[in-house]
Amino acid sequence: MLDALRRGAQGWVAKLLFAILIVSFGVFWNVSGVFRGYGRGSIATVADRDISVGQFQRTYQGVLEQMKLEGGQKLTAEQGVMLGLDKQALEQLVAQAVVKVHADRLGLALSDEELVRGLKSDPNFLGPDGKFSRVGFDGLLRQMGLSEQGFFAIRREDELRRQLTDALRGAIVAPQPLVTDLSAWRDETRTLDHVVIDQTKITVPEPDEAKLRETYEANKTSFMTPEYRKVAALFLSADDLKKDIKPTDDELKAAYQESKASYDKPERRRIQQIAFKDKAQAEAARKELVEGSKNFLDVAKEAGAKESDVNLGMISKKQLIDPKIADAAFSMQRDKVSDVVEGRFTTVVLRVIEIEDGKESTFDEVKEQVREKLAAERARAHISERFDLIEEGRNAGKTLKEIGAEQKLSFVEAEAVDKDNKAPDGKTVIDNPATAALLKEAFKALPGATNDVVELATDSYAWFDVISTIEPKQKPFEEVKAAVKIFFIDTERARMLDELAEKLVDRLKGGGETFDKVAADAGGKAEVTETIKRSMSPPGLTAEAVKQAFTLSKGGAGSAKTSDRASRIVFQVREITPAAQLSKEQADKLAIEVRGELENDILIAYVTGLKKDLGVSVNQAELRRASGVATEQ
Repeated sequence: MLDALRRGAQGWVAKLLFAILIVSFGVFWNVSGVFRGYGRGSIATVADRDISVGQFQRTYQGVLEQMKLEGGQKLTAEQGVMLGLDKQALEQLVAQAVVKVHADRLGLALSDEELVRGLKSDPNFLGPDGKFSRVGFDGLLRQMGLSEQGFFAIRREDELRRQLTDALRGAIVAPQPLVTDLSAWRDETRTLDHVVIDQTKITVPEPDEAKLRETYEANKTSFMTPEYRKVAALFLSADDLKKDIKPTDDELKAAYQESKASYDKPERRRIQQIAFKDKAQAEAARKELVEGSKNFLDVAKEAGAKESDVNLGMISKKQLIDPKIADAAFSMQRDKVSDVVEGRFTTVVLRVIEIEDGKESTFDEVKEQVREKLAAERARAHISERFDLIEEGRNAGKTLKEIGAEQKLSFVEAEAVDKDNKAPDGKTVIDNPATAALLKEAFKALPGATNDVVELATDSYAWFDVISTIEPKQKPFEEVKAAVKIFFIDTERARMLDELAEKLVDRLKGGGETFDKVAADAGGKAEVTETIKRSMSPPGLTAEAVKQAFTLSKGGAGSAKTSDRASRIVFQVREITPAAQLSKEQADKLAIEVRGELENDILIAYVTGLKKDLGVSVNQAELRRASGVATEQ
């Protein structure tokens, strides 16, 4: 959300280039097949301003693509939803919308003339001669598919938001006492002696029958059967439907020809690139590279680039946005230095250090992939029809079993199943990958009630009836005697470990014994960890132990569970080192960090207040559809 508000101060070229990535993502990766319902309605409403499905999908695609660029792995729409990226995209749009509504109500406006003046003076749009580059600007608009009016609409909204947010941020100052106190708290370090108690030093006496019965009676709720339910379930999914779809060879060949490029393996190259301010600088640098007086990375460093900026990775030609650079990179020899390439937005010198040959597919090689894809497409097209037929059957009073038989769908009737999909004998009951989601709803429902359909995943649904329930029952002592013994031993060992740790800590607090002596009695080896900060969890210690240690004075001792919760760590504070006094440079850097955090808090409060005052409503069903987790109903 805050990124959406703060981005007004950042380079426009970067933002527009990212928009190009969003567009290309939709074209090259066929995102349109994942996101359905484009243009169907509004996802949310802020005051009287709608956030459309189209706006959300473009933003969501951008978030997914950004995750791919950062992590190197393409996320599906479903994975994005699991990570909450759909909510992140919507929150970004809502934040932008509430600020824009506020700007409108304040009467803020920018004329076209003012926007043009700002554009022409923006260093991001200047050419090699230091003047506004109309050619580069027009090329950018063409790649984005935007008119000038469309571009100015985007920039006007961003500039108006920036006026408001900059006004809020401009008045924020990081108080010097806060900076000083934060440094003292954050940069204080401690040296700890610590040891892990050897579990084998704890011997739990074998419990007799009386002790086991006593343990059983005191912990009866730990020895109950789970609640079981008799559940009937009907499943509808594209995966099930496609099993009965048998495309002919002619249909497969036609489908292959239509999307042949998606089955071909494109040539990929590992490319390095150095960007320069102008052609003269690039020519001089290329000369040094060709003569061998400097290597590629040294030249890049002198040009102000990091190694991460130079290495573009293993990519295909289509993944390069600038066609001039793409043509040069994919026509040059390996390990050679390219001529100077004047791209649309920058001037570069390239080097290819690895080439992975492409391969053109044949129908016979990918026939099964084509069959799978075509069957899946046709199955998805039939989902809405089958969904309606099932609902009609439900409304007509038919049972799920009858509907399943008519529609030839997967039907299951579980006589007794618990929340974990287990029968009383411990065996798995329902063999379906989406069972967990179904049972979650089934154990909320009342027996005999009519229940809503459960959306399991993309193109996957389930209907269920809870026929009856079997309430939890107390397991007889004789049946669970072995489990009671394990429970007793585990509980008693943990109690005895706690007691031993407490005694060792008390000995350290007394001050009469060395840590080495206490460690020896704990059955472990004394360790020393120096310069620990509050935010650290160094080897041998846990976050809980470090947190405790920073509440103690020098010589203070404590204990905490180990990371596996199987034993305890005993520790003592050997030394406390106050934070060093900050240099002016360090203080200024920390002040900037503090100010950034304060800005975040102010902006969050501002947007939260606007959302409350203006009112925000979200169409959850439309959001699910636009996110790619629900189909047309």
